[in-house]
Amino acid sequence: MEWNYLTGSTITNPLPYVKGLSFGKCWCYTRAMTKPVDSQCRTFQTAIQVLGRSWNALILNVLQQGPLRFSELSERAKGPGDKILSARLKDLEGRGLLVRSVDPGPPVRVAYELTRSGRTFGQLAEAIERWGRELVLDEAKPRRR
Repeated sequence: MEWNYLTGSTITNPLPYVKGLSFGKCWCYTRAMTKPVDSQCRTFQTAIQVLGRSWNALILNVLQQGPLRFSELSERAKGPGDKILSARLKDLEGRGLLVRSVDPGPPVRVAYELTRSGRTFGQLAEAIERWGRELVLDEAKPRRR
């Protein structure tokens, strides 16, 4: 029997344990714990806008490890050119997802670090990775016609 935090009651028939979704740990998913997401609400649309821009998710994911200088970020991101990377960093800074700090020189060093809001992307990235694993497994299964 499990506790439903949304309604404050117990759940007598949870879904079965699913092994292998998170590095061998067992997770119990319950029917009552999920609530529908309104895909038309402003908060959902804002999140989709941020993630829908090319390279934003990659940049947020790379910065999860800690602050990086521009050259380190460019090297680890392995994709966007310097002009695009610079534009995306400015956009993410404007949205409050990262901060840019300048250490006076010589040489002048610029580092980028995630804010609290930016760090919460880590949980979303893990969920996207789990979903991606399921998609890959589904692609490998033979399809019935």
